[in-house]
Amino acid sequence: MGATADPAASGGAAKRLSITPGQVVQELGYDSDVDHDLRDDVEDVTGAEMLDEEAVEAVDVVLLWWREDDGDLVDALVDSLTSLGDNGVVWLLSPKSGRPGHVEPADIDDAAPTAGLHATSTIAVTSDWSGTRLVARGRKG
Repeated sequence: MGATADPAASGGAAKRLSITPGQVVQELGYDSDVDHDLRDDVEDVTGAEMLDEEAVEAVDVVLLWWREDDGDLVDALVDSLTSLGDNGVVWLLSPKSGRPGHVEPADIDDAAPTAGLHATSTIAVTSDWSGTRLVARGRKG
């Protein structure tokens, strides 16, 4: 049996994002183009539905779906910190290169420090979406 090009197909997308059982995850930037298998995988792993932008409780992880024409990335990143608890992680999910809405890595690299965040890694999350892991500046994890 050959390997699949889609990491989410094996049920490992949430694992690739280091999401663990019991974590509270907030989802921002939802639209019809999001990867529904990834969303289902996250909810299966955490055992709970993801919170939306109206949530006021502290969260462990923010999944921020972002496309090139969604507006000001710095503002969105600052907003993503509103509910983020201590040692929380923001995963900026953007369409891969060549896909509609692709965000240039340089744009992410420019926006993150302005929002008080530091990019620690970028991975292929699904066949259409890349994820950039962002943490508060000063944290190395």
